[in-house]
Amino acid sequence: MQTNNEIPASLHSSETCNGTSPPVPCSLKRKRPPKIEIPCVLREIPTDTKLTSRHSQPHQDALCSSGPGVAVFAIKGKKMFMEDTHKIVSFSPSNKGFFGVYDGHGGSKAAEFVAENLHKNLFQKLENRFENIAKQEAIREAYLKTDEEFLKLGVSSGACCITALVEGKELFISNVGDCRAVICRGGWAEALTKDHRAVEVDERTRIEKNGGYVELHRGAWRVHGVLSVSRSIGDAHLKDWVLAEPDTRILALTPDMEYLVLASDGLWEEVGNQEAIDIVKKSCLAEKNQDIKEKVKPEKSMMMNLAA
Repeated sequence: MQTNNEIPASLHSSETCNGTSPPVPCSLKRKRPPKIEIPCVLREIPTDTKLTSRHSQPHQDALCSSGPGVAVFAIKGKKMFMEDTHKIVSFSPSNKGFFGVYDGHGGSKAAEFVAENLHKNLFQKLENRFENIAKQEAIREAYLKTDEEFLKLGVSSGACCITALVEGKELFISNVGDCRAVICRGGWAEALTKDHRAVEVDERTRIEKNGGYVELHRGAWRVHGVLSVSRSIGDAHLKDWVLAEPDTRILALTPDMEYLVLASDGLWEEVGNQEAIDIVKKSCLAEKNQDIKEKVKPEKSMMMNLAA
């Protein structure tokens, strides 16, 4: 994966380092922000019931479970309105669940629409599909159908997505945009997704082959100088280049998988993969030590959702 400091030579640039030199790419640097701290527990989310979607509220929507299950943390940040949301659906007694984080841009409409419809489209597409390759195709079709349905509304906003589908002993991780999934194996962080950003060589090449371009604007490489992500649901004005085609990875669940973090770029711009895992582990261990609930066996997996 290309780092932020490795700027492709063929990218278009609308900014220069000074007013006299010819246009050259600028190396952007910023000071690392302070560590993020997870707030104290507000309430627990059970995993034996079907949960409906809920919208994040600024500075108030933080919660963490004390046992095997799901926890959510969300905060508005610097934006005027909260544009991110999430969806959690679990089924009892079967070992099946769906978890999604949706990062809106240009408004919250796309993220809200995806939160209400993507999982429904997915469950419909999964009917009578039993092989992993068929399930992977069902996920792809669900993403594309959700995108098609949203575009019909004539709304200009968009949303990046990261979803986790648990079916028995298998985990299906899918994404479009720069939301990311990171799993903890034996205490170590492992990224399960690749960010879809305009600065990435493979994404830029795809865009240019389809007649589009990428240029530097306001400190970031953007599709047509507008959007820094190269895949999303929505963004009708850039749909010829900004696809809703997800990447999907299939993993067998194993006892050494401790936590799964699904988060928007609002988290990953502040902390690294390992730091996020360490924060989650520290928070859950602190909760466990309070004896709010009976002790959890180490091999139990916990689905953690941090939406920043």
